[in-house]
Amino acid sequence: MPAVVTATSLEEKIRAKTAVVAVVGLGYVGLPLVAGFAGSGFPVLGFDIDPSKIASLEANRSYIAHFPDAALEEIRRENRFSATADFSRLRQADAILVCVPTPLNPHREPDLSFIEATSRQIAAAARPGQLIVLESTTYPGTTQEIFRPALEERGLVIDRDFFLAFSPEREDPNNPAFTLRTIPKVVGGVTPRSGEVAELLYSGVVDRVVRVSDARVAEAAKLVENVFRSVNIALVNELKMCFDKMGLNVWEVLDAASTKPFGFMRFDPGPGWGGHCIPVDPFYLTWKARQYGVATRFIELAGEINTAMPEWVVQKLADALNERGKSVKGARILLVGVAYKRNVDDVRESPALEIIERLLAKGADVRYHDPHVPRIPRTRRHTLDLESIPLDDRAATACDAVLIVTDHDAIDYARLATCAPLIVDTRNAFARRGLAFSGVLA
Repeated sequence: MPAVVTATSLEEKIRAKTAVVAVVGLGYVGLPLVAGFAGSGFPVLGFDIDPSKIASLEANRSYIAHFPDAALEEIRRENRFSATADFSRLRQADAILVCVPTPLNPHREPDLSFIEATSRQIAAAARPGQLIVLESTTYPGTTQEIFRPALEERGLVIDRDFFLAFSPEREDPNNPAFTLRTIPKVVGGVTPRSGEVAELLYSGVVDRVVRVSDARVAEAAKLVENVFRSVNIALVNELKMCFDKMGLNVWEVLDAASTKPFGFMRFDPGPGWGGHCIPVDPFYLTWKARQYGVATRFIELAGEINTAMPEWVVQKLADALNERGKSVKGARILLVGVAYKRNVDDVRESPALEIIERLLAKGADVRYHDPHVPRIPRTRRHTLDLESIPLDDRAATACDAVLIVTDHDAIDYARLATCAPLIVDTRNAFARRGLAFSGVLA
């Protein structure tokens, strides 16, 4: 029977680790996948539409801080990885893992252009005996609705000629406590047989595969993870604004609440949400829910609160300056940290970018320091021509206010406190490090 022969052949290659694994999209998700599969003994082909990334990888130069050159050199030294922009080479792959962006358009609706383009590229190069797995976060039904028709239009039959599944990425950049191998991998096939093949593939590189009934369940599970975080971040941000009006320190309140050993899970407030996941993924669900006539009010309210935080931070800074007889217009503001989270170089959806734009629009003289981001790259929504300046005594003394947006560990906070005339701290950076603080919490 053709279906058995095709599946068995592919499964034999996976078990022997001779199956060629293609990773499409060599960013914060794709590169760890490359390292995971190549490090487990699989030959890996990397694909990306950005020729500068391909050139960098082929020269053993990583462009992601927490993925060091040494890790790249190791897998390339053993000839287990090569990168290319030639998508016709997808035909060489036995398994194709798709890790392309899933952003929002200006109307906060899913932008599936990258997924759709990738599905066409895969279909154009497809051959019998391949497994395709989408890892990009998206709404339930995407894998079935986009990839399956693209492949079947080529005359290929699922479970005979190809296998199709969804397995959401669960990367936590620069968190040494969790790696690709140790984070449980959720896998759902468009068909049960496809799920079996995908489960077999991932079991070769992760300690635990969590098999679910189908791809839609796996797609929904990923959204639930990030919706949960979004709603709880919004809750503590709202509490921060509420307690600020009451003259209460929200972090002290949270410290006290966190002593309860059951029924409480701590989230910390901040200057807004950031990263590719939390500010984006919940709206994939709200958009899909509307097709079913469902109003996702909690999710949308959380979005409103979190997107309003940069404006609130700017107002807190303006109030602090005003108390010192200084307006925002003409004020010299030094932002500390522009990455979306501590100790990473990723500025995608970082609240710092909107804060900078708002301050510039008010006439402030804005500069920034970030040890991980030497220059702010162009993003889909922001074009800021700024470079990081050294954070020395002169820079801290010369400004009217220091605004801590991202509390990287590399910052000398004790020294900063002795030089800066005013510090507005959105991350509770000083108290978290046991340092005295006389500035403003925002």
